[in-house]
Amino acid sequence: MASTILTKKSLTFLENYLNNAAPTGYEWDGQKMWMEYLTPYVDEFITDTYGTAVGVINPEAKYKVVIEGHADEISWYVNYISDNGLIYVIRNGGSDHQIAPSKVVNIHTKNGIIKGVFGWPAIHTRNKGKEEAPKPDNIFIDVGCEDKEGVEKLGIHVGCVITYPDSFHILNNDKFVCRALDNRMGGFMIAEVARLLHLNKKKLPFGLYITNSVQEEIGLRGAQMIADRIKPNAAIVTDVTHDTTTPMIDKKKEGHIELGKGPVIAYAPAVQQNLRDLIVDTAEKNKIPFQRAALSRATGTDTDAFAYSNGGVASALISLPLRYMHTTVEMVHQEDVENVIKLIYESLLQMQDGDDFSYFN
Repeated sequence: MASTILTKKSLTFLENYLNNAAPTGYEWDGQKMWMEYLTPYVDEFITDTYGTAVGVINPEAKYKVVIEGHADEISWYVNYISDNGLIYVIRNGGSDHQIAPSKVVNIHTKNGIIKGVFGWPAIHTRNKGKEEAPKPDNIFIDVGCEDKEGVEKLGIHVGCVITYPDSFHILNNDKFVCRALDNRMGGFMIAEVARLLHLNKKKLPFGLYITNSVQEEIGLRGAQMIADRIKPNAAIVTDVTHDTTTPMIDKKKEGHIELGKGPVIAYAPAVQQNLRDLIVDTAEKNKIPFQRAALSRATGTDTDAFAYSNGGVASALISLPLRYMHTTVEMVHQEDVENVIKLIYESLLQMQDGDDFSYFN
C-alpha cells in the first residue's frame, strides 16, 4: 500500500478518527481528535456552539477561502422501550433500516456504552410466502433485559443515541472500508491538504478556512451556521458520491461513477462555473484523473449551504466515489482519496498563481 501522499501518521489518524463515534449532534469527541491532528498546520481555530471546527491559515487576509467536509455520521435514537425490554428506534440522519437486523450496536448513555443487537425473527419462524421486510417501525434492539425496568437500570432512556461499532479495515491493499466514510473522509482529506501546505511551505495570499462542519446528515445545518460566521469569498466542498458500477443501480439515472477513476467534479446550479472551471483546468494541468457528475436542483451536500449564504458564495463540489453509502461497509479507493487531496491542494495553488479574484465577488 505504497503512497505518495498519505503517511503512516496520516493513516493512523484516519483509523482512529473513523473508529470514534460521531453521530449527528454528538460530534465533539471526533472534532477534538481532528483539531489535535490539525494543530501543527494552522494558525488558529474557530469553533461554534454546535461543534463545527475550523482551522485557519492566514486569518488576517482580506479574502477567505473555505475547504470543507462534514464530521457527523448517521445513527439512531431510542424512541420507545417496550414492557418486555425491547427498544424501538427512530433515525438520526438517513440510517438504512434494511441493514439493521443482526447488527451489533453501541447505545450511548451517561454510564458509558451499553451493547445491544438489532434482533430479527429466525428464518425458520417466518412466513416464507409472506415475509415482512425490515422497516423503521418493526426493527428493534435487544440488550438482554427481561423488562423495561431492566433497560432503564442500564441508563438507557428515550433520546439515547445508537451507533454501530464497525471499525476501519483495508481490503485488497487499497480499499478503505468502514462505517462513516460519509463523510469523515472529507474531514481527513481537508486536514491532509493543510498538512501538505505546511510540509511544502506554501504561502497563500488569502485566508484558508479548513472547515469540519456538523449536522450535515440532517439538513446541512452546521454548514449553514458556519458560513454565516466565516462569510467566505469561495468554498470548495468535498463529500462522497455513489460508485454506480455495483448491481441494482441504474446508470441512466445515477450516471457512471467508478471507484479508482478519480475525484468527481460536480455540475449543478449551486456550483459556480468559474471556480469549477479552475478546478477542471487544475486537474488537466496536473494530470489528476477525474470524473464528472451532473446534479439536478441541489447537490444534497454542504455545497448548497455555502453557495446560497451571505448573498451568494462562489462554491464548488469535489466528491469521493464510494460504494455502499449509509451502510457499515462503506468503501473508497485509496488512489481516489489521494487524488481528491491533490486536486484541492493544487486548486488552491492555482488561485495563488493568478491576480484575478473576480470569481470570489
